[in-house]
Amino acid sequence: MDPAAFLLQPPVYHPVVPYLCTIFGGLRPGKMLLIQGSVSSTASRFQIDFQSGCSTSPRADIAFHFNPRFSSSETHVICNTLRKDQWLDEIRISKVPLYKAQSFQMVFLFLAEKVKVGIGGQHILDFIYRLPLSDVDTLGIYGDVALKDISFLCSNPYRDELTEYPLCQPLQLGSASLDMPFLTGLPQGLSNGQVIKLRGLVLEDPDEMNINLKAGKLIPFCLTANFQEQTLCYNHLTGPSWGESQNIKTPFFLFHPERFFEILIMPDDGTFKLAFNGIPLGEFSPLGLDLKSISELEIIGRAKLYTVQC
Repeated sequence: MDPAAFLLQPPVYHPVVPYLCTIFGGLRPGKMLLIQGSVSSTASRFQIDFQSGCSTSPRADIAFHFNPRFSSSETHVICNTLRKDQWLDEIRISKVPLYKAQSFQMVFLFLAEKVKVGIGGQHILDFIYRLPLSDVDTLGIYGDVALKDISFLCSNPYRDELTEYPLCQPLQLGSASLDMPFLTGLPQGLSNGQVIKLRGLVLEDPDEMNINLKAGKLIPFCLTANFQEQTLCYNHLTGPSWGESQNIKTPFFLFHPERFFEILIMPDDGTFKLAFNGIPLGEFSPLGLDLKSISELEIIGRAKLYTVQC
């Protein structure tokens, strides 16, 4: 059975470690995470953290810290919870089927009271939650590991006879609450480090989607996804004519019909930094950028919007 049939949000391919991303909709019972990758031949350890936000000072709470270690003669995993900047009592799991210089497939199944972890179809551990599952909205991966892909699932992609994981009912999402086309004012303009976060769902048969930051008749930031040509482009209008369009090169077209997306836009010292589903897409520098003059955010296209944060 193809795991892609169970996708809740698009997979992330070959992300660079350290890797941090938002889990769309947060965690709730029935949600699964599939991670495929390989351990470095010189690995000491790596960790997978399911956490509440991404604050570094104070450090974000970590509901489930999964930390394979390879420094001893036997590979083992340390599991723990970080609450209010303090680690709780750790749990050590021995004889874990993870090996240096070898690939792995890892599944996390989140139930009402605990998370079940499997590696290569073999059940490894159950971890009882010490913090509310509903508080978890961020995934962080760090250390000596190379990632092939990360997939968010809402049902079990494996046959019952291969694992002990039960089938899970598909996750029902709430209704989109924002009308399209979308336009909102930014009365204070923008400032360095301010993050614009968009979350939504592409509809069937999309043609084009545009995200514009407008300053009166000028458009310092214009992101265009063309579904027919499968291109993603940035441009700006900061004078009498448009600038030169910049094609954003990615290994594959990032948007998919009937798939979720999360876009982050952050102005920083004369540039706009852009990320899509946790993947950095580069920096874009319109001429004469005046952040305080930006007065509107506009989104046009065949999509449902769930959240817009400015």
